Amino acid sequence: MSEELKPRDPDYMERVESTFQKAKFVHHLGIAYHSAGPGWCEATMPLRDHHLQQNDVVHGGAVATLADHTAGSAGTTLIAADEIVLSVGYSISLLRPGSGDALRCRAEVVRNGRRLIVVQSDVYARTGDREKLIARATVTLAVLPNEHLRNLK
Repeated sequence: MSEELKPRDPDYMERVESTFQKAKFVHHLGIAYHSAGPGWCEATMPLRDHHLQQNDVVHGGAVATLADHTAGSAGTTLIAADEIVLSVGYSISLLRPGSGDALRCRAEVVRNGRRLIVVQSDVYARTGDREKLIARATVTLAVLPNEHLRNLK
């Protein structure tokens, strides 16, 4: 990455960890925070039977949720304390069927704009100590003031 990404909230790590704890659907899937830094985040998801589709490979919806949430968390590392990010669009390429012990996602900000942040998420399937890239997503996040959440409810 050519530009240096600087967090605008000194407590960004706590905010990122909180996004994994508070997101009920993410928690239900077993997606867990692994690590983060300015402009990036990593998360994991152990694979269980309920993640599989009818052909016994990981359901694309589970892969997309992992990619999207990890991207949002990468964006969260760069916003101010009085802001939130919400996904406004994403595209995902499912490169190969996913199977194994777990999935790992690494999301990195590729464009840190004032009102839009663009993130690339790579999802890997892990079996033992081997990983294969199974999906790549591009996620666009809107940066909004915190009070916007009250208007959504």
